[in-house]
Amino acid sequence: MAVINPTTFLLYLATALLFSLSTSAAVLEEDRADVLYHSYEGGGMKIDGPAILLRKKASESVALSAYYYVDTISSASVDVMSTASPYSEERQEGQLGLEYLHDKTTMAFSVRQSDEDDYLAKSVNFNLSHDTFGDLTNLSLGLAFSDNEIRRNGDDLFEEQSQQYRIRAGISQILTKNLSVALNMESVADEGYLNNPYRTVRYIDSSVPAGVGYQSEVYPNTRNSFSTKLSASYYLPYRAALFLHYRYFSDSWQIDANDIELSYRHPFGKTVELELKVRYYQQTQASFYSDLFPHQDAQNFLARDKELSDFDDLTLGLGVTYLIPKQFLINDWRSEASIQWDYITFNYNNFRDPTAEGALGEEPLYGFSAHVIRAFFSVYF
Repeated sequence: MAVINPTTFLLYLATALLFSLSTSAAVLEEDRADVLYHSYEGGGMKIDGPAILLRKKASESVALSAYYYVDTISSASVDVMSTASPYSEERQEGQLGLEYLHDKTTMAFSVRQSDEDDYLAKSVNFNLSHDTFGDLTNLSLGLAFSDNEIRRNGDDLFEEQSQQYRIRAGISQILTKNLSVALNMESVADEGYLNNPYRTVRYIDSSVPAGVGYQSEVYPNTRNSFSTKLSASYYLPYRAALFLHYRYFSDSWQIDANDIELSYRHPFGKTVELELKVRYYQQTQASFYSDLFPHQDAQNFLARDKELSDFDDLTLGLGVTYLIPKQFLINDWRSEASIQWDYITFNYNNFRDPTAEGALGEEPLYGFSAHVIRAFFSVYF
């Protein structure tokens, strides 16, 4: 059996997208404005803030969009408390986008900037989407580039750079009037300074009373990753729907991850929709990760970031969407409000809590739970 190289498959999808033909025109999505508030709290971290999105058609073939997002981050996580003090900071992100529709092909271009005290990220994105075979098949291609400046508060001489290149491609297919499937693939190449300038690793040091020493993390300056996501949607006769997603991820740091999600949406009357969700994620550790190294400079690359460890998490989600009745609409613009709540439990299989009691290297394994809340209000005009 022949094996298809991931890059070859992406290029194949790109070629199919660029050279497929259509015979009738599509339409751009309707104009809309969205206001969002989000909140994440767990593991000693709290992140919350508002966002706003505005999308407006300039003509039947051109649409413009703008997005602005602010969040406040405060952290007293186990990573911070073991070697540093709690901190807080604010991040602001903005994006401008342009969409152009020609026949059944939609082209989208956007620029984005995210700015915080010690990190500045600038990115450009290009996406191409094409409907074909009687609108039963959609092909998509995306390219993105990000350039990042990394600094360290309190150290004016510290300044590093990193870049990220992304290529993604996908195909979705309507199989029956009730069933549709989609396959999406993405390849990412990172280079430059890829670790956190504040994070340290710990090692055994018998020369100090505590028996433990700390040194800065050292990461490779390149990382290549590839992910594949398979999705299926099945619409039930009573206007409900089932959704299944499976994603596989692997990278050059020898992390392998599996992610599976099942959700169910159920309508109540004409104005309320309930969504239930369960998601499970599991990953292996990076090749250069260790909770406790045997001595200083134990190897060329060193990491103790718990997100590079062997861990798994389970998410239970609940969402409610409410369609605003016509008598309460502004200018008869369709409007809806929704709130989504996720409860997530994280279990780290080889990351120990250094703030807990226990002999060095024998502390309890770390784990925590988090609450995520997202509230939306959307107006279509």
